Amino acid sequence: MQEECPIPGVLQQPLLTVPELGEKQRTVYVDPYTAEVQGELTTWFGSTPLTTWLDDLHRNLHLGEVGRLYSEVAASWLGIIVTVGFVLWLGRSRGRRKKSARGVLLPERGARGVRRTRSLHGATGVWISLGLLFLNATGLTWSHHVGERFGTLMDAVKGHAPALDPVLPGAQPEGEGGGEHAEHAGHDVAEHGARTDPADFDTALAVARQAGLGGTVTVTPPTDAASAWVVAQGDNVWPVHYDQVAVDTTNAKVTSHSRWADYPLLAKLSKLGVQGHMGVLFGIVNQILLALIALSLIAVTLWGYRMWWQRRPTRQGSATRLGRAPERSAWRRIPLPVLVLGISLTVLLGWALPLLGITLLAFLVGDSITGLVRRGRAR
Repeated sequence: MQEECPIPGVLQQPLLTVPELGEKQRTVYVDPYTAEVQGELTTWFGSTPLTTWLDDLHRNLHLGEVGRLYSEVAASWLGIIVTVGFVLWLGRSRGRRKKSARGVLLPERGARGVRRTRSLHGATGVWISLGLLFLNATGLTWSHHVGERFGTLMDAVKGHAPALDPVLPGAQPEGEGGGEHAEHAGHDVAEHGARTDPADFDTALAVARQAGLGGTVTVTPPTDAASAWVVAQGDNVWPVHYDQVAVDTTNAKVTSHSRWADYPLLAKLSKLGVQGHMGVLFGIVNQILLALIALSLIAVTLWGYRMWWQRRPTRQGSATRLGRAPERSAWRRIPLPVLVLGISLTVLLGWALPLLGITLLAFLVGDSITGLVRRGRAR
């Protein structure tokens, strides 16, 4: 169980872990002055049911593991698509329009038809490209496969946040140790852990305040008699505050302290990136910016389909209704050093983004088979 520190005029919100709810929790809203329960909701890390539903839609389209894999595939390709699109638009702007910032950042004046659509598509894409790359990078760190790779990197460079030690000095955590009294000690631990004195809540909070933890904090009772109370800041708005302390309420002392200032640079960037991705780092400004990026991305996608429709073959007897395919074997004209470097980077990217590597390999295999079949027919 976790308990949010009561604030004047705000209900206290204990979060209860219920086995049948899986990764979700039960949030009970309690009046801190009358101790009356005002209501309860099934939440996900404090998020309301509507927010939880939207979060599941974002993560897996409510399709379970299949949807989660689809989302990770799309996110893995997003960075590639944005980068390639930016390069293509930059090359077209330099070759056919004025070599100026306006030619890259703004749509082409007086354009009609497919040129106008392409101009809107490209200029809008340039404006949101940095935002999309930021969301792509920060979102992939949560994914299943890329997240494992990111965790491996964090382990290699020792970039994880400093861990708080919740074990009381001189105490032995439950399940450890031995000897003839080990079994009795385990029962004693369980009993003490189940009978937490509510007055210790105030003691833990007061000690944490004296240690410098201000603002909204989360107070977590000990899980057993060998553990301390944990008080953690949860201020996600810049400047953030993420200090934590472990408190021994028997003598009102801090036994362990984890400070935001001691976080490694990579851990800080990861934490701030996550909060920016979720739209809480800079408050309403952050949320408005993300909303504009989302709406712009929808527009860019629709313009992309419109360009395809406007350029579709319309002549009678056209060999294909999908347009002419790119020339095969064009890669042979790439200089050897550039080709070797490109292949090496692709292999590295495929390792870092496993689902991108798998889908790219599947495409190459399918494309090769298609080429062989067409060559056989031509012969």
